[in-house]
Amino acid sequence: MPDKRVYVSPLREKAAAQTRALILAEAEQLFAERGYGRVTVADIAAAAGVASKTVFASVGSKADILDRIVDKAVSLSGYQEAVARILALPTPEAVLQALARGTRAGNETQFKAQEAILKALPVHENGPALWERATAAYRGALHDVAGHLRQVGAPPHRYSVQETADLLWLWFGPTGWRTLVVENGWSWDRAEKVLCQTARAALC
Repeated sequence: MPDKRVYVSPLREKAAAQTRALILAEAEQLFAERGYGRVTVADIAAAAGVASKTVFASVGSKADILDRIVDKAVSLSGYQEAVARILALPTPEAVLQALARGTRAGNETQFKAQEAILKALPVHENGPALWERATAAYRGALHDVAGHLRQVGAPPHRYSVQETADLLWLWFGPTGWRTLVVENGWSWDRAEKVLCQTARAALC
């Protein structure tokens, strides 16, 4: 009996990937602007110029789309490479300067995704789990940085490693950046400078 193989067209696969990317980009934009609860699959389909059934077939439900946005934001934040560079620095001052620059870059480049996630939390069916999923790696990275600060000379009598990690989250976590840039209208440059100065004054 002849072997029947399913032929996969590279062009068709490329077109499908482009459609998925377009749907996710339009959904991210809509979630960030209107809020997750005020956006329907039909809205996403219209923005992407496809049918609603194409959205479901390509990326799934609205909750599935948000999950994909979270995964993409974590992946594209570049936190692993940034933390690796930070953990090689020899002084607390250099560590905090690099941390300010790195977290600014991650939050600025992934701003729409962060807005989409934050605006979804009040109405999402499992907001706490969504936030944990979106921020677990971020918080873990800051804990690693806190431990490194102790190793390179940050005064041990001021704060424990966990307290230092908590303070880094306060200053350099997504809500810290958002408070200054979105809610208070600071520039990213000004926020980076002041957050770095604040952390150095407290930890060095």
